[in-house]
Formats: sequence, C-alpha cells, structure tokens
Amino acid sequence: MKTSNQTQEHVNSYYAASVNKVTDYPVLEGAIKADVCVVGAGYTGVATALTLAERGYAVTLVEANRVGWGASGRNGGQLINGISGLAKIHKQHGEGSAAVLWHLKWRGHDIIHDWVEKYAIACDLKNGFVQTALKSRHLAELESYAEEMARHDFAYKYEVWDRDKTRSMLGTDSYVGGFVNYRDGHLHPLNLCVGEARAAHGLGVQIFEQSPVLRIEHGVKPKVFTANGHIEADSVVLAGNAYHRLEPKHLSSLSFPAGTYIIATEPLADDLVNEINPLDLAVCDLNEVVDYHRLSADKRMLYGGRCNYSGREPSSVKAAIGPRMLKIYPQLKDARIDYQWGGMIGIVLNRIPLLGRIHKNVYYCQGYSGHGVSASHCLGEITADAVTGTLEEFDLFASQKHFRIPGSQWLGNQLIAMGMWYYRMRDLL
Repeated sequence: MKTSNQTQEHVNSYYAASVNKVTDYPVLEGAIKADVCVVGAGYTGVATALTLAERGYAVTLVEANRVGWGASGRNGGQLINGISGLAKIHKQHGEGSAAVLWHLKWRGHDIIHDWVEKYAIACDLKNGFVQTALKSRHLAELESYAEEMARHDFAYKYEVWDRDKTRSMLGTDSYVGGFVNYRDGHLHPLNLCVGEARAAHGLGVQIFEQSPVLRIEHGVKPKVFTANGHIEADSVVLAGNAYHRLEPKHLSSLSFPAGTYIIATEPLADDLVNEINPLDLAVCDLNEVVDYHRLSADKRMLYGGRCNYSGREPSSVKAAIGPRMLKIYPQLKDARIDYQWGGMIGIVLNRIPLLGRIHKNVYYCQGYSGHGVSASHCLGEITADAVTGTLEEFDLFASQKHFRIPGSQWLGNQLIAMGMWYYRMRDLL
C-alpha cells in the first residue's frame, strides 16, 4: 500500500494506454486561496469541483497522483444505477423517502450524460447493461427488477430474457436468464474523469497533481497542506476513497480497501464479437462476489471480478481472472491477453457511502463498495449542495450509523474477508 507522501503514475491498464490526453497539471507550490478546496481528483472530487464551478465558486482540486489515478480511472467501466445501501436508508426514513431515493438512483446517469454532451467528452459512452442469472434462484430477482421499473413508469427500455434469449445474445450456456436495462451502460472510465477535469479547469478550477495532502489545519478557514504549499479555503471536501488516510480520528476503520482485477484481450474478430455480445452490452452476474465483462470500443473483451477483501494481491492477474473468463467464454481460449491490472476500491461494512462533516466546514464523501461510477457523480453533486448550504439529501447519508472495526486495517480486512467467504459459499451452492 502506498503511503501519503508517495506519488505514482497510472497503472499499465488498457485505459491508461488509450487515454485521450495524459494529464500534466502542476504541482502545488506556495499559498493559494479559494472558496472550496477539494482533495482527490477521482470521480467524486472532479464531480464536486465541476458542480461548484458551474455555480460560480472558486475551487482548487488537489490530487496525490494523477487525475483518475485510483478506482475512477481503472474500474470495469460499467455505468450501473443505484447507490449501495439505499434500502437501509429507506428502511430508516420510511416511505416518505422513497421518491427521493428513486431519483438518486438515476441522478448520476443524468449528470454523466449531460456533461458528456455539454463538454464534448469522448469516453465511449454506450447504453445497455444486462444482469445475468447463473442459477434458477436468481430468476426471481430479474422479475422483481422488471416489476420495480413498471411501478415507477420507467422511461427507458428494459426487458427480461429467458435462457434461450440470453444464450443467443451473450453466446454462452452459463447464464439462465437476464434483465436488460437500456439506461444503464458502459464507458471508458479514465477518459470520462479526464474529460470532466478538463471541463472543470476550463471553468476556472485550479488543478494540482502529484501533490499529496499531508495534513489539514482546521479553523474558520481551514488550510490544506502539501509538501510544497497550502490552500486556504472557506470549505474543504475530502473526496478520497480506498487510498484515503486523512482525518484518522474521524474516519479510520470505517472503510477498507479491497482489490479488484481486470484483464483485456486483444481486439476480437467481428464474427466472435457477433457471437458473444452483438448488442455491445455491459454484463454483470447476480452472484454476491460478481464477475463482470464488456467490450471496449476497439472490441477487446474486458473481463473482471474476484474482488479480494483480504488485502492480498494475486501474483498474476491473468492467472486469477483468465480461467474465470474461459469458464464463461471458452471461445476466447486463443485470444491474447494484452493488459492485466488491478487496484483498490473502498468497502464500507454496511455498504452505505460515508458522508459527513468535520468541524462544520470539512466535508467527506467516500466508500462506494464497488458501485461508484454513477453514485460518485450523484453524491459529488449532493456534497456540492451541502457546501453551498443545502443539506437535506446530504443528511440522508450523514445521519447513518457506521460500525468502526477496532484494531488495525489488516484486522478489518480479514473480518470482511471472512464475511465475504460466507457469501462466496452461497454463490457456489
């Protein structure tokens, strides 16, 4: 695990190799003043900064490495609705919260689609996502998704597939059914983050890379310190996630890093593409420990999964993920693996994202438990709302109780791994 005073470039992923522009924002030096200082240039930080800039605020965005360096720039690229933990929030707040929570499930999609169009962000955004059933007990879940959409008069196309339709559309006998949603979809995650940062910079946001934040001095105007400078602001937003180590008194042992890994094949021939995914959908199964896959814009199979909660990284991502891909798609046995990579995501025990305030003017937003592409944009907007004085939606999350695991991060990861082992055994039954 990297420490807070190290800086790194992007991992050797397919996304880094195909990014539209390699960012090269300056290192923070000297003293700067701003209305808001945002720490962390992943989706949450960039979305918060861009939202505030659109409203006329003077914003600085400071990143330890590069824009999109963490999970925001190396994830599976699946744009899936929802925010983890919403059912628990609904249970606490009752039916009066139902309409708001349904809106929040989709708000991140709206933001992403709007910004991609408004700022001409080339990120291979594509509609269409299918959740696949691996066993008969999953089929009831597919039907419940369709019933939920019907109750809400969902405005976009959706459908339930039986075994035969699923086999014909996905070219595998592994799935027994599927639920397709054409508002969900997939994209190039690093190009989205870099494009949004470019848009924010164009609106006046000062962005600093390779500038790890070392500490925060609290006060009426908190100061954010790096090795070579500091930013004084009216408000600070901590938008780190799995690699975040600031404010341990308030935030330690509330979220834990878990590893997730992806491989990318060589570009596939057209006949093979038409066999395994002719509709160009993102795919994710319904297991508790999921596998997911999709095609890139140049028709590579991007296959990921095997989330590792123990903190131990596989010696070979290809060796860990390749057999899982071939179990679903033996047709790919001769496909060359061009890229293999992994990284950490932030896991929260109750799966509800961590939002809150420290000393009234330092806000934090983190912990998406692997469901962050859309959620981070929604919660970034909610955090921007809170900074500017509108706290109703922010407080839905900030009011949630989170369990702090005593002891070291290592112990926390082992406890989470033990819990996930139970769910993995359920998946195998």
